[in-house]
Parts: sequence; structure tokens; C-alpha cells
Amino acid sequence: MFLTIKKVPKTYWSSKKTLNFKPKISTFLFLCLGLTLFGLGEGLLLVSLTGASPWSVLAQGISLHIDLSIGVITFFVSSFVLFLWFFLDQKPGIGTIMNIIIISIMIDVSMVFIPTPENYISQLLLAIFAVLIVGLGSGFYLIANLGPGPRDGLMVGVQIKTNFPIALVRAFLEITVVAIGWYLGGTVGIGTLLFAFGVGPAVALGLFIVGKVFN
Repeated sequence: MFLTIKKVPKTYWSSKKTLNFKPKISTFLFLCLGLTLFGLGEGLLLVSLTGASPWSVLAQGISLHIDLSIGVITFFVSSFVLFLWFFLDQKPGIGTIMNIIIISIMIDVSMVFIPTPENYISQLLLAIFAVLIVGLGSGFYLIANLGPGPRDGLMVGVQIKTNFPIALVRAFLEITVVAIGWYLGGTVGIGTLLFAFGVGPAVALGLFIVGKVFN
């Protein structure tokens, strides 16, 4: 079963090195596909009005005080997080840069062109679908193996510097950003909980599906 997956599968288009700045065209295209799906999922969760992922809650909260879209703010927040990498001895890859660009664009595209369902059940179903799309996108993105996203790199860098358990570091970062976002007016709700508890299994499912299809 997909829940027993312990490592990222390899396919013919997986990059052999994370810091590969001349990947195969197929690797780059699947990376972009994965990030497009990931950003779409993030956007759909926002559109559902049931809550958002922790970092999107932060971007949403900031957007209520600055005349910029959530996608643009996501771009600037991610860029700032990437800047912090240099104090944590982390090295970005192509995937890191494309993560910042594509996800930010897809969040705004989703929110402009996809309407919010009128009833709560439909909104909840959209939120569940959004988490599954994020998981599928993660499957393509992780299997491409072209570098972690800014927030993942931050987590790894802080863990190395502090030597705290990675689960504790991740929880601290996520709780901190969602708390700040909520204080600023970002929406925290059932969608936030669905993402928090569902994204792990969704990513495992995404890895399983992509690995099986392209193995």
C-alpha cells in the first residue's frame, strides 16, 4: 500500500543529482507539471474558503494589509525564506527556483478563474480534492529530484543547526506561520486541518501513483 512508502521512487526522468542545473527536458517538464499541480491545489484550498495551508494562511493574512495578491505575497515570502538558506548552509536547485515562481502564479490563476462553490458540502469536497492534487503534484515534483522547495530547505537547515528532531522543527515552523497568518486575518478552518493531517498520506499516494505509472 502507498502508506508504507519509505523513499521517493526513481523513474527514467528522475534527476540523478539534486543540484543538476542541466536536467533532461523530460525531467524539467515533469518538475513543472508537479509544481503546477501543487500550486493549483494550494489555490483550490483557498478558493474553497474552508481554510488554507499554513504558509497560504500567512500570505492571505498579509494580503489583507497590503495591496498585493496572495500569489505575489507567496512569491515574496518564499523568496525571503530562500534568502534565509544562506545562513543555514543550504543550496538551492532548479526545483527550488521554479517552486517559487510556478506555485505563486498558479495560486493567483486558481483564485481568478475558479469560483467558490455555493454550499458548504461542495466547499469541503473541493478542499479534499485540493489536498489530493497537492499530493499528486508533490509526487511529480519530488521524483524529479531537482531540489527542495524553500520551506523544506528552511526546515532541513534549522534542524541541522539546532539538532532538534525534524518533526519538532516542522511543527514549530508550521504552527508559527499559521498563528501569524491567523492573527493577521488569514482563514484557519477545516481546510487547514485537512491539509495538516491529509497532506502526508496524499503525498505518499502521489509518489505511489507516479512511481507506478512511470516505472
